[in-house]
Amino acid sequence: MRLSIAAIAQVALTGALVHAASTFSPARPPAIPLAVRSPYVNTWLAVGKDGGNGGYLAGEWAQSWSQHTNGWVGLIRVDGTPYTWMGAAANGPAAVDQTEFSYTSTRSNFIMNVGGKVGMNITFMSPVTPNDLKRQSLTFSYLDVAVHSLDGSTHNVEIYTDVSGEWASGDDSAIIQWDYNTANGVAYHTIARQQQNEMAEDREQAAWGTWYYSTADGEGLTYQSGIDTDVRAAFAKNGVLANSKDTNFRAVNNQWPVFGFTKKLGAVGGSSVSTVFSIGLTQDNAVNFLGQGSDLTKVPALWKSYFSNSLDAMTFFYNDYATSASLATDLDNRVASDSTAAAGQDYLTITSLSVRQTFGALQFCGTDSAPLVFLKEISSNSDIQTVDVMFPSMPLIIYTNPKLLAYLMDPLYINQENGHYPNKNAIHDLGTFPNAKGYPAGNDELMPLEECGNMIIMTLAYAQRTGDTAYLNTHYKLLKQWAAYLVDDSLVPANQISTDDFAGSLANQTNLAIKGIIGLRAMSEIANMTGNSDDEKSFGDTASSYLTQWQSLGINQGANPPHTTLSYGDNDSHGLLYNLYANSLLGFGTSFVPQSVYDMQSAFYPTVALEYGVPLDTRHSWVKSDWMLFAAATSSSDTRDMFIKKLANWINVTPTNRPLTDLYDGNSGDFPGITFNARPVVGGHFALLALPK
Repeated sequence: MRLSIAAIAQVALTGALVHAASTFSPARPPAIPLAVRSPYVNTWLAVGKDGGNGGYLAGEWAQSWSQHTNGWVGLIRVDGTPYTWMGAAANGPAAVDQTEFSYTSTRSNFIMNVGGKVGMNITFMSPVTPNDLKRQSLTFSYLDVAVHSLDGSTHNVEIYTDVSGEWASGDDSAIIQWDYNTANGVAYHTIARQQQNEMAEDREQAAWGTWYYSTADGEGLTYQSGIDTDVRAAFAKNGVLANSKDTNFRAVNNQWPVFGFTKKLGAVGGSSVSTVFSIGLTQDNAVNFLGQGSDLTKVPALWKSYFSNSLDAMTFFYNDYATSASLATDLDNRVASDSTAAAGQDYLTITSLSVRQTFGALQFCGTDSAPLVFLKEISSNSDIQTVDVMFPSMPLIIYTNPKLLAYLMDPLYINQENGHYPNKNAIHDLGTFPNAKGYPAGNDELMPLEECGNMIIMTLAYAQRTGDTAYLNTHYKLLKQWAAYLVDDSLVPANQISTDDFAGSLANQTNLAIKGIIGLRAMSEIANMTGNSDDEKSFGDTASSYLTQWQSLGINQGANPPHTTLSYGDNDSHGLLYNLYANSLLGFGTSFVPQSVYDMQSAFYPTVALEYGVPLDTRHSWVKSDWMLFAAATSSSDTRDMFIKKLANWINVTPTNRPLTDLYDGNSGDFPGITFNARPVVGGHFALLALPK
């Protein structure tokens, strides 16, 4: 449902309610990121037509990316009258009026009007600090609630929030336990499954670890755990809680235990008064990994390298709010400045919604001296370390800190170089998150050409950005093995699947072939950087020869306008030549792929554009947003802007109601029968900003 209409009707907390109109800037996203920090701290507000309420914080439950409710309620009392500003609690007070919503790369901001008396500025901030691993390792997020008078008078105000036991388990029948305490100036509730099941999930949520819901300890604070309706009603009636702990540990869905705080703000005038909360998860061990040994080993969460225990980690995060906010602002400003300079406001609409989602799929592990970053292929099949999901995520990683790319690739190199994968091609993934058990029998999903090209291209991109030629030497043997596979298969690809496996297998894929050919050119450059002159010439000559032949095989010169085909010889077909992007990313430019290929594709794309984008290929009307932005980065400014405008418009009007999908129908803007959402591949939206300067 669009949000430009004057009012949006919804079934509200106590019956029918019509919201006052809210503005949405820079767009109305399909889902609003609330606490999005890691694969398990990944909570959103649904917006679109199927389950969303149009983007209003009150009247809708927060959900994990997998659509499991994570109960999160916010109430406020103004001069004794209670209102709801977050959540959809049954029989709760009337909702405040939401007047504005806006987002940046790290923040979601809601502006509320409470009865014309008090204004609220509610900010959900999930910091992204790629160059500060200590802070990035902490899987916590902030909620800042600021209140001020609107009418010039002072008003007595109390703030309430709670979280439910649903955060601690994807299985609502699981028994949980909880506690309340204070430390280092922080008051906190802990919530955890009573039966911890390490390295297991329920409904894509962790079955192990401890959740913390925290705020500042001090005067005016009260707390309570107990039955949801009882705790919330106590605040609505009295403005305070009982400072008591429910001792009846029970299942999540048994009288729905919640864990609440109230803060008495007193007489609030024109100056804003702020209260900060934090929500997050600690796990000592985060991933099972088949690496250097012969068995799976548990890899510690990276925060363990910096803090002696989870309580220290939590209190550091909470007390670090001012510094975290400053770092978040720095990133917000950088993305805003660079995006608008590169391609205008529409581009910023896209990039700023993509940052938290990409980093929200990453789990930082290992030690400060040897970090490992594991990626969850959220929503498509939950694989861990999927190479062809890392590849489209790469532009944002390169833009923020290219060293992270090595930390992502390292588990793949470690696994294969220790003899755990028998095939000559690069592995597709390492298992299912959080168990990176690999494929010792070689029975992974075979995308041999795709993954060999991806790994070589990513490795060179990392080395170019960092100057780390030692990394190339360390992995040269395996890189050369993969390049040999490309020599055999890249010019005329066998019948196989590519990263677009949902579209089916196909022989002689034009776009897949150019990835392999650019991969060979990349291997020649790797050989040059490592002093392997014979390999430099051999792989370079092969790449040049293949490229000349590819232009004859994969381009329909007789078409008007001419363009590459989906597969060799199928002149009635076409597809996005998004793999051309690697040629630009690696700085090869027109010294390798002729300018005529760039110009040809740039002229062709607008002729096949649909309402919300250019289709992936002629098999479907499906659009892939990451690949569109890869293509945009290799196009003329007019064609680039066409791609960006269509994607930005889709974000604003799509009927989808889940975290940003990278796959949608180009005509309807809806899911195409396949539901991708919250995937890190939206890091590919930074394709323009990752190009060499």
